[in-house]
Amino acid sequence: MDREALVARNRKLAAAFHERSFKERVRRAALYDLARLPIPRSRRVRPDRILLIRPDHLGDVLLTTPAIRMLRRALPYAEIHALVGPWSSGVLADYDDLDVVLTLPFPGFSRSPKPDWKSPYQLLLRSARHLRRIGYGSAVIFRPDHWWGAMLAHFAGIPHRVGYGLPEVGPFLTETHELQRGHVVEQNLRLVEHWTGPIAAEKVVLSYPVSEQDRLFVQERLDEWGLDRDARLIAIHPGSGAWVKRWQEERWAQVADLLAREYDATIVITGADHELAMARRIADRMLAPARLVVGDTQIGQLAALYERALLVLGPDSGPLHLAVAVETPTVALFGPADPAEFGPWGPPDRHIVLASPIGCRPCRVLDWGGDPPENHPCMADITVMQVVQAARRLLREHAPD
Repeated sequence: MDREALVARNRKLAAAFHERSFKERVRRAALYDLARLPIPRSRRVRPDRILLIRPDHLGDVLLTTPAIRMLRRALPYAEIHALVGPWSSGVLADYDDLDVVLTLPFPGFSRSPKPDWKSPYQLLLRSARHLRRIGYGSAVIFRPDHWWGAMLAHFAGIPHRVGYGLPEVGPFLTETHELQRGHVVEQNLRLVEHWTGPIAAEKVVLSYPVSEQDRLFVQERLDEWGLDRDARLIAIHPGSGAWVKRWQEERWAQVADLLAREYDATIVITGADHELAMARRIADRMLAPARLVVGDTQIGQLAALYERALLVLGPDSGPLHLAVAVETPTVALFGPADPAEFGPWGPPDRHIVLASPIGCRPCRVLDWGGDPPENHPCMADITVMQVVQAARRLLREHAPD
């Protein structure tokens, strides 16, 4: 199939993917009916107690923190709680802008299969009773399409519920905003303007509070590797949440060898538990020795490692946002996602985004099912030399001598 035909095909398939299925249309009608049910307010409502709901994983939760910080600045004496998945609680653990971090295994975000169709709704009712006992005055549903979280806040009797007025979500809200295309950080900031007023995006910084204990962990790891305190580290995080967002392993090995040789650097490959095999395959393809930090680090420890590195490279993923948050230069490879929405929130001269010029991206489709990978070449289009040249530029301009 020639390139033009492939682009036309993928555009057509992406449009069909984003259309509402019959099941989704039935669910929307049911949600409208559920939103009409009279739900009494909690008797323990505290107007100054705010619940922030974000069900996602590392990157999306991290990109919510600028809004949390601006909310705390506007309401220094309020009681601010976050409700996140247990997979993300560590992201927020070191932020003193929050009073409490609660966890909930949100359906659709947990990697464990649901027992049956009733279980998400049974969990919702149990969780709503718990939140009702705490008594919140307001709730913010940060994920635009998270109807389950909006319904949870509604059934918990929270009187003021803020979010984006998408069809499934809006009926459960008392304050709705129109979803506008733009960066996720800006989308999050818009939802707290009720308290903060309009916020100039250029004044907002993404940052992560690295602890001395986590820095000590990294130093101990360097000692184990026999590296001195001046060792030059370059980190590669090759994993991502979907195969269509990942780059070829042999190309990462080539990039790693070139940078290790040119900059006398130690390559560190990072990843989660399930990415260990991939990290080992990349290391085995390399000529230079690589150090693996895979599955044995907490979020804060990974942040401290990235803070210590000269550069972090990888596909569109949460760890790349963590590197941005500790002010380490990054090279991010984007495929189906839109960098205008999910790109690094930091100075473009420190954070380079590489993407294919293919006409069907960004398709915003992360699961193509059994469609062959060769039909989706947006990541494969990015060359080794493009990545190396971007890395050289950042190391030349920002690495210490």
